[in-house]
Parts: sequence; C-alpha cells; structure tokens
Amino acid sequence: MGFHKKSVFSRFLGLCFLLIIVHLVISDRVFRNPISVFDGNRDNGGGGDCRSAVGRFSDYKSKCEYVKTHGACLSKGYLNYLVIFYCAYSDHPFLGFSILGIWLLILFYVLGDTSSEYFCPSVAHLSRILKLSPTIAGTTLLPLGNGANDVFSSIISFTRSGNGDVGLNSILGGAFFISCFVVGIVSISVSSKQITVEKASFIRDTLFFLFALCCLLAITLIGKINLCFALCFVALYAVYIASVSVMHLGFKGERVMNPPIADELETPLLGFVDEEKGFVSDVIDDDGGDDRWWWWLCVLDLPLSLPRKLTIPVVAHGHWSRTFAVSSATLSPILLATLFNTQLLLDDDDTDTGGCSSSSTLRMFIYIAASCCGVVLGGVSFLAADPRRFLFPWLAGGFVMSVAWTYIIVEELVSMLVSLGDILGISPSILGLTVLAWGNSLSDLVSNVAMAVRGGEDGVQVAVSGCYAGPLFNTLVGLGVSLVLASWKEEGWYSVGTGDGDVCETMGFLMGGVLWAVVMLPRRGMKPDKFLGVGLL
Repeated sequence: MGFHKKSVFSRFLGLCFLLIIVHLVISDRVFRNPISVFDGNRDNGGGGDCRSAVGRFSDYKSKCEYVKTHGACLSKGYLNYLVIFYCAYSDHPFLGFSILGIWLLILFYVLGDTSSEYFCPSVAHLSRILKLSPTIAGTTLLPLGNGANDVFSSIISFTRSGNGDVGLNSILGGAFFISCFVVGIVSISVSSKQITVEKASFIRDTLFFLFALCCLLAITLIGKINLCFALCFVALYAVYIASVSVMHLGFKGERVMNPPIADELETPLLGFVDEEKGFVSDVIDDDGGDDRWWWWLCVLDLPLSLPRKLTIPVVAHGHWSRTFAVSSATLSPILLATLFNTQLLLDDDDTDTGGCSSSSTLRMFIYIAASCCGVVLGGVSFLAADPRRFLFPWLAGGFVMSVAWTYIIVEELVSMLVSLGDILGISPSILGLTVLAWGNSLSDLVSNVAMAVRGGEDGVQVAVSGCYAGPLFNTLVGLGVSLVLASWKEEGWYSVGTGDGDVCETMGFLMGGVLWAVVMLPRRGMKPDKFLGVGLL
C-alpha cells in the first residue's frame, strides 16, 4: 500500500501530539496548576479582563504570576494555555507560539476527522434506518452533519467559555465565507458549463437566510434576548422545513412520473460517504507485507485515533470488530459520565464546602451507574455475533458518542482561541470570525467545489443550495439553540454583546453578498458564471 497524504499528515500530527503531551506532563507546570477547575476556585480576580490586565506587565515573569493567581485567566478547557505560554515557555516565546500553533492544527484535524469519519456516516445511515424522506433529511440531518462543528462551537462559546462573541462571529464568519467565497469559486468553476440552477429553491433559501440575518441584526442592536424570543428564533427553521416540504410535495405532484424523483430517493444524503471503506479504518492497515516502517507509522496514528475508536461504536460491512465493539460499549457510558460530571463541577457553587456535598454524591452515583451500564453493554456486545440485526442501537450510540467527542474538542478549541486572543492582544471575536470560522468551513469549500465540478447539473444544484441552506441552519439552529441555553441559564434576559461593533459590519457585508447573488443570478438566467463569482469574491 502506498503512502496517502492524509495518512502521513495524520501520523505526523499524532507524533506531534505525543511529544507535546509528554513534554507538558514532564514540565509539571501545565494542567491548571496552581488553579484547578476541579477545586472550586472560581475567583474572577476582581472581575477584570485578563487580556488587558496581562498587557500591563512588560516581563513574562510578572505575566506568569498573574495568570497563575487570577481566576479571570482560568481556562475553560483542559489545558491552561496562558500558563503554558507565559510560564513554561517564558524564555522561548517563539517555541511557545510554535507549540500552540501545532496544537491548534491538531485540534482542527481531530475535529474534522471526527466529523467525517464518525459523525457524518452515522447521520447518513440513521436517515436510512429511520426511512426519512430526502426532503426532511436534507433539511435536518444533512445540515447537522455538515455544520456540527459550527453548531457546537457556538453552543460552547455561549454556555461554557463565557464569551458568546466567539460563537456569534464564528457562525457569521463561516456564513460569509461560504455564501461569498465558496459560491464565488463554484460559480467561476462551472461558468463554462452554462448549468441552470432551480430558481424557486434558490429564492426560497436566500430569502429565508436574509430574514434570519435581519432577525439576528435586530437582536444584536437591542442587545438582549429572553427565552421566549430565543425559542421563536429557533422556530423559524421549522417554518423553513415546512416551506421546503410544501414546495417538494408540489414539485413531486407535477413530476410524479418523472424518473429523476426515483434517482433522488437513491442518492446518499451525505454524498461522498464511502460505505465500502466503512465508518473507520482498521487501526493498522493490512498491507500484506512486513514493512516495519509502515508498522511504526501506523503506531504513530494511535494517539489521535485510538481513544475515539475505543469509545465510539461503529458498524460497517466487513469492518466490524468484536474488540472495538466491546470496548466502545463498555467505555462510552463512562466517558459520558466523566463529561457530564466535569460540566457539573463547572456549575457547582458548593465545591468549596467541606465534607461530602450532595453534588459529589450525585457524581459518584453517576460514575457507578455508568460503570455498571458499561459492563452490561460490554457483555452484550461480546455475545453479539453480528451487529446488522440490531443496527439502530449501534448507530444511535455512534451518533451520541460522535456528538460527545465533537463537544469535547470544540470546547478545547474555543478555550484555546480565547487564550490566544489574550496572548496576542486580539479580541477573541476576531479569531472566531477568522480562524475558527475558516477552519470549520474549509471542508465546505473542498466538498462543494468538487461536487459542482464532478456532479454535473445535479451537483451544481446541490452545491449552490448547500451554500445557503447550511449557513441558514447554523444561524437559526446553531445560534438559536445557543441563545436558548444561555437565556434559560440566565433565567431572564440574556445580554447579547456586540464586542467592538464588528458584528453589525460583518452582517452588513454578509447580507450584501447574499443580495448580490439574489439580484444577479436571476439576471444571468440562473446560470452561475464568472461575473457572479468575481462579484462575490
């Protein structure tokens, strides 16, 4: 077997991950020391802003002492990046930036790999098991599969990081990137083919998207929102699904005898999902040879891939492994319990009390229950000879654990971006608008352009529609659910900060790009061309 670029890249990142973790553990100055999120020290350092406070010091030693002793600089992730940078690498800032840059690359890779190898395939197979119509699945599971990273980034930012501007700007930045840059590249790429896209669907998607942006603009201008209005904002997506269903039924009634309808029913909802490859590949590819170098390269992939393989249930024809089935069934409840208890600790106001509190008893009970459940599920999985008889539990488990891993990675990613903003003196919202948004949207660029270029007329239609339906889902569901959770937690009005005012400016340019497409595409006969693409770019 030859070396694939992805395999070499993943193994390089695996080696970097292993070296970084070993170095940080040996340094003994990283894992929230002396401040620990598990010890109840929630002091906010007087409520000051960590970025501005650290900027007042000129030497790294003073900055190190400050970030180690003030709760405002406490990371919401599993690593305290400010302590890493200012304390562990105080004498070598370039090395510190390099380490953080590689770590950021690792997080983006693991996030994308989790989505493509676990989350999207489980969503695609669940849609078939549940026998959802292409219309309903295409407006629910498909956008969820493609936009999971953006949705979880937004939820984490609003509910865990304490910096909702990061999530808001990441959604808007991703929408701007997709609706302008990706649509522009797609239009230029297919301009010579003179392919016509469906006008009714295009107008519907763009108008709903513009209306959602107008509602979001009103929310940011008002500066606050309560639970009722947040629920109404999310409900707009239900109205969109209803309109899509009505239009689909009308279109189907007109073309009930047309073969393309049958073709649509057989088209995978998440195109380019390779079923023969399976959900995940084997830990070590069978080369048929004894190449020791290849074996060592495969071992390097284990630090990044093995934890997910051991905890995410997978089912694929010809790739089912009893070992991984038992391990995932046993360990997944324990991982969920650990994740739940970690979030419970973050919200616990009584952790500084002595003795055994009711919350600690609850956490212990959760661990015991999860362990018992894991043992039972592991035993059942060991006795199961063929998972194809009970596909739904496996697919549902894979979906839940994919969501859990996505949540964990995104939480760490958002925490790191906030810390990078403090280090660089840049607003975290700017990093969300650029780094986080573009990192989450690069896969959309690659997949949509490939689909448009290779998929013919249907491919262009799907690519263009996805460039508006996807951001619409992220805006209404991603931001909507985030606002619902945040306002519910506040038990009243949740303050929607606009940071330094860039939010309204971003939405203005975003709506301008969508309006350009709404006006120019019908004038060009609904044929994406270079004129439309250059204007968007």
